[in-house]
Amino acid sequence: MEKFVEQTLLYDFYGELLTEHQRSVYEDAVLNDYSCTEIAQERGISRQGVHDLIRRCDRILRGYEEKLHLVERFLKIRGKVEEIQERAEEPETVRALSREILEEL
Repeated sequence: MEKFVEQTLLYDFYGELLTEHQRSVYEDAVLNDYSCTEIAQERGISRQGVHDLIRRCDRILRGYEEKLHLVERFLKIRGKVEEIQERAEEPETVRALSREILEEL
């Protein structure tokens, strides 16, 4: 999975578990595509401090995913729903996939 997509998914699922400061800096870096230098100047902190904070947030978010697997489950279910859409003409396949989805939930 592309790093940006992974970061945004992890942030969507677990971002609220970060502190306000962590969320703000992470959003600026990942979602708003600001450089570490821009963020550092805006907040009056060092560029290295911003870089370290972003890396720490990445580790924290990945840690939540390793424990909870919410993104993994979401992607698996989304894949099954996409398959259902592709196979809407095959009732048995749709039934089997829908059973799998219900079991996942």
